[in-house]
Amino acid sequence: MSRRLIVSAALTAVALTASGCGFGGAGGTGDKGYIDGEGVITVLPVHDRKAPANVEGETLEGDQLSLSSYAGKVVVVNVWGSWCPPCRAEADDLAAASRELAADGVVFVGINTRDASRDNGLSFQRTYDVPYPSIYDPSGRNLLAFRGTLTPNSIPSTVIIDKQGRVAASVLGELSSKTTLVDLVEDASK
Repeated sequence: MSRRLIVSAALTAVALTASGCGFGGAGGTGDKGYIDGEGVITVLPVHDRKAPANVEGETLEGDQLSLSSYAGKVVVVNVWGSWCPPCRAEADDLAAASRELAADGVVFVGINTRDASRDNGLSFQRTYDVPYPSIYDPSGRNLLAFRGTLTPNSIPSTVIIDKQGRVAASVLGELSSKTTLVDLVEDASK
């Protein structure tokens, strides 16, 4: 694991402890329906990685998309909703990381969840110039594919899938920076 990623993870853990954000008690989701604070980073050793169940569905634009079609590639999956303030806060970093990592063959896919209409998601994509497709999943059904990694309130969250199709890392909550995501992807690519 890169030194920069270790330092970033440690600083995030300290910030979460100090701010009381996270998954339980006063720092949980409360009535907001999403995770507070900086993202909680989990990096899985190769021997602990498992493949998620299939993630598939119709994109906001009406096309069919399945993660299985990206076999052999590193895939970044971001779970978001247009109604979610931390999702809006991290959108620029995700879009920038997607553009930066495209030359390395890294694929980004969004899962737009709990939005009442496709129009909300499409507006979000236009506003933040999101260059990758998102599955429209208002019920959150696709989150079940990540059982043990994500929960229904893991919004926003980001999962990095390695070239073997296994979950290599996750960020629950808002990404702390584009650099953190790029480092996680680079580690998963090794």
